Amino acid sequence: MSLPPLSPEQLLKPRHFELRMSLIFGTLFLSLGTHLPYFPLWLQAKGFHAEQIAVILAAPMFMRVVTTPLLTTLADRARDRADVYVALVAAALLLSAGYFLTPTYSTVLAVSLALTIVWTPHSPIADSLALSGVRRFGSNYASMRKWGSICYLCANVAGGFILAASGPQAVPVIIFLALGAALTAGLLAPRMGRPRKASPLSAVEIQHAAPSLFNAYFLYFTLGVGIITASHAFLYGFVSIYWKSIGLSDSVVGLLWAWGVVSEVCMFLFFNRIFASVPVVRVMVIAGIGSIVRWIIFPLVWPLGLGIAGFFAVQSLHSVSVAMVLIGLQKMIGETVSEERTGAAQGIAYFFNGFFMAAVTLASGPLYDRLGVDGFLAMIPIAIVGLVLIGLAARSAPQHPVRR
Repeated sequence: MSLPPLSPEQLLKPRHFELRMSLIFGTLFLSLGTHLPYFPLWLQAKGFHAEQIAVILAAPMFMRVVTTPLLTTLADRARDRADVYVALVAAALLLSAGYFLTPTYSTVLAVSLALTIVWTPHSPIADSLALSGVRRFGSNYASMRKWGSICYLCANVAGGFILAASGPQAVPVIIFLALGAALTAGLLAPRMGRPRKASPLSAVEIQHAAPSLFNAYFLYFTLGVGIITASHAFLYGFVSIYWKSIGLSDSVVGLLWAWGVVSEVCMFLFFNRIFASVPVVRVMVIAGIGSIVRWIIFPLVWPLGLGIAGFFAVQSLHSVSVAMVLIGLQKMIGETVSEERTGAAQGIAYFFNGFFMAAVTLASGPLYDRLGVDGFLAMIPIAIVGLVLIGLAARSAPQHPVRR
């Protein structure tokens, strides 16, 4: 039978919907923009070696591949996903205070495991809220999501200068304050009601128009996305430590991270102009090739004497290897997944991303210990596997997007 119709309130667009979602994305990524580049530096400053750092980074990833799909599915069934989002942000704020405790290995690992349960679902739930606006009101996903990247960039730059002035001990404080800002924005989240879309189709037509998420196209595509994303694990886990080891300052490290996000924002701004008519599978192939090129070039920058300018050039590929993956995944979900399954689809995609990212991150500690920057070369075959899966998705792609 068809889904329950939207109520009159749900048919009415919330005031300032795009602005409120932009605030959610922006504050959400402030904490991530500090955690990703600088948390490994904080761990190193506390005396943890590369393999311990890899475990602290990877163990929460394994945890969240189980918990995130459960929580995003719960959000789909809630009266309003915004309420679930607010509760999870509040819990993350409280748990992040655990990093103010004496940073023993067991304490930091335990806090990280608990924190990831309530922190990781923020992004997929926010994506689901935004996509409901895209479906119901014709909102532009990229124009809202770009503010997440812009604030991520600001966190990269500001974090680098703060660390240069005060040292890595500022990292837990910045994360705590950023999550406080996310909670404030979350309280302003637009209420969308239950994620249900009225359908004029019969039960049989619905089955054809909105097939199971476990069809070949969806699975190959999300697996490929997850593996291409996982090829970035070595970068995320150890590039800041590598840059510091060759003498770059905290402020320069922050600027390098920020430049990658500048490239990402540019892709969000111009994606529709350049790739609007490009099939989503082809978009993902370009992203995979960009990842491979990035991992080939990265270890060569310093030995060839290309210096900091060379790293800035390589970081420009963030627009291809990361931004196009993010947009492509949401484009695929928007084209092929019905609204009532959007949260579950996000959860499955995050499951694959998280599992493969965790596995590669865990391997990255020993790789960095033994190979240093040449560990990037081990990311090349991983990205190639992701490309192969995207190719298999292309062979099983649906002929028509899901009907709205």
